[in-house]
Amino acid sequence: MYFTTPVHYIEPLFRPPSEADSLILQVTNGCSWNQCSFCEMYTQPQKKFKPRPETEVLAEIQRCGESLQGVRRIFLADGDAMVLSFRRLEAILQAIRTYLPSVSRVSSYCLPQNIANKTPEQLQTLRELGLSLVYIGAESGDDTVLQKVQKSETFASTRDAILKLKAARIKTSVMIINGLGGKQYSEQHALASAELINATQPEYLATLALFFRYGERRFTEIFGEDYTPCSTLDLFTEMQTFIQHLELKQTIFRSDHISNNLVLKGALGKDKAKLLAQIQQAVAYAHSQGPNWHLPVYGG
Repeated sequence: MYFTTPVHYIEPLFRPPSEADSLILQVTNGCSWNQCSFCEMYTQPQKKFKPRPETEVLAEIQRCGESLQGVRRIFLADGDAMVLSFRRLEAILQAIRTYLPSVSRVSSYCLPQNIANKTPEQLQTLRELGLSLVYIGAESGDDTVLQKVQKSETFASTRDAILKLKAARIKTSVMIINGLGGKQYSEQHALASAELINATQPEYLATLALFFRYGERRFTEIFGEDYTPCSTLDLFTEMQTFIQHLELKQTIFRSDHISNNLVLKGALGKDKAKLLAQIQQAVAYAHSQGPNWHLPVYGG
């Protein structure tokens, strides 16, 4: 029997690891900023940013309701569904509530700058309609590093967005990139990132290591001559500094992306000592291998 899928995707399609069991609705194509030098997710010609027509998205949601049973989670793709206007997001969430009433969680990637365009009242309405989790790629808390990688945010803009979301009871999952500042900016990257996380107390925190599927030439040209890649020892030491300076009450931490040479999992702060002990073991081993030792880094 021939079956037509209820959703249409412009590939490649990306989602956070924790959304593996979610129905993905592609409400935009690509990323509204798409200039970060480290990101290769939306560089193909077919991924040029464009909101998908509202009628198409709403029709897909209706088809999903007719053909899919028991959907519990939905992830709104691509790179930043929150760039859409409040009106369009409200219509999407209303449609999900109407046609997919079993859904208990809707989530999305998010650029902090697009939270600034939403009022507290609008965010509260989106939360009431089901938007309960937002993934924010903070990348770093250091403004120098953010500028060098062409990130369109600052420490302040990211902090303010996370706090605004939390005030609306929308949970946040924040990502930091290990090694993003290279050797030159490693310590300040770690310290400022810890300061950002301490100031915002996100429900979830993740790290991945800087990697390049298609080569690092573009990144290094934009960053400048003061970029030197971190060795594996540098990455472990940077992570150690980062974790040491975190003062968190109840944040789930994961460092288990395929790019990470050291897998770390725990709850911060109760597991801080355990995580630091694991990192210290890795640092000691890396020291024994020499200062320029590298484990291979794989990108997915």
